Amino acid sequence: MANTSAGYHPQVSPVSPYQVCVAFLTRVRQDGRTEVLLGRKKTGLGSGNIVGLGGKIEPGETALEAAVREIEEESGLVVDPGDLRDAGLVKFAFPFRENWSQDSTVFVGSRWTGEPAESDEVAPDWFLLDELPLDGMWDDAKYWLPTVLAGGRVLGDFTFAEDCRTVAAHTLHDPAVAIVPGSAAALRD
Repeated sequence: MANTSAGYHPQVSPVSPYQVCVAFLTRVRQDGRTEVLLGRKKTGLGSGNIVGLGGKIEPGETALEAAVREIEEESGLVVDPGDLRDAGLVKFAFPFRENWSQDSTVFVGSRWTGEPAESDEVAPDWFLLDELPLDGMWDDAKYWLPTVLAGGRVLGDFTFAEDCRTVAAHTLHDPAVAIVPGSAAALRD
């Protein structure tokens, strides 16, 4: 049966029941170079990978509220919700491990209070934008993260291979015309 809800874009995969968020905080150094705060994941899905700060959206919580909470839990930094920019949605399908499939709302910000500190989940560190550690991140990041950190938006579908590490197929949609039901953009409309 076709989805006929307002804003539905037929090329975008259906919404996953597992909703998460990821946030990337940036700062400009004194020498004018920009850095992004990432972290080495210590536990759970993606353990060992370098990741953005984020995690599961709890029942009754918006993606933005979850991003603010997860940033503080994982790094000790406090971010005002108004200081995070909604940068899109990335949908991950793991056909060989379905319980890993998820939709991730992406945020970017450059204002916070505090200093990053290691948590039980993540060991945060700053990385230069022009030296992103893409080889140490989930395989999908190379397709969309540089665009988002340069001020763009993303709306993407990624399907992982049997090894659950390598992207087997992906589609990047035009985020200006595609609104996914349940995304932050759809909730605003």
